[in-house]
Amino acid sequence: MPKLTDKQTTFVREYLVDLNATQAAIRAGYSERTASRIGPQLLGKNCVREAIEKAQAKRAQRVEVTQDYVLSNLVEVVERTMQRAPVLDRKGEQVTDEEGRAVWTFDAKNANRALELLGKHLGIFTDKIRAEVSGPDGGPMASEIVVRFVEPDGEQSGEAGDGR
Repeated sequence: MPKLTDKQTTFVREYLVDLNATQAAIRAGYSERTASRIGPQLLGKNCVREAIEKAQAKRAQRVEVTQDYVLSNLVEVVERTMQRAPVLDRKGEQVTDEEGRAVWTFDAKNANRALELLGKHLGIFTDKIRAEVSGPDGGPMASEIVVRFVEPDGEQSGEAGDGR
């Protein structure tokens, strides 16, 4: 593996700060004018990419953060935020509604966020668009192309022609 230049080594270190190639290039001493082009170029070099992967692996081992760690903590957040807690008044007594039932609360916002992150990890929440390409009236393609965008539930969401 070719040895990294000093600027490339600095780029690797700076890239790990925020995973922003342009800003890492600027902080590594590359020109601000060309950093938006240089950063991605550096990420495309095998030696730089391998150095970043090694550094990320070292950091993960050092701080003991793995996918399992993140996922297990997200599950714990969901479990904790889904626990209902009594709503108490100023005297510390549980509040009741008009019908005398105890009022409870839970942290819906954070529970939903943790569930969203878990769902994204599992691939549950994706924005997939399926496009069907056919000619007029669903027949074979001719000079005019009609594209029907089909939602995952099978409903058509729109149609676009090529403008000819």
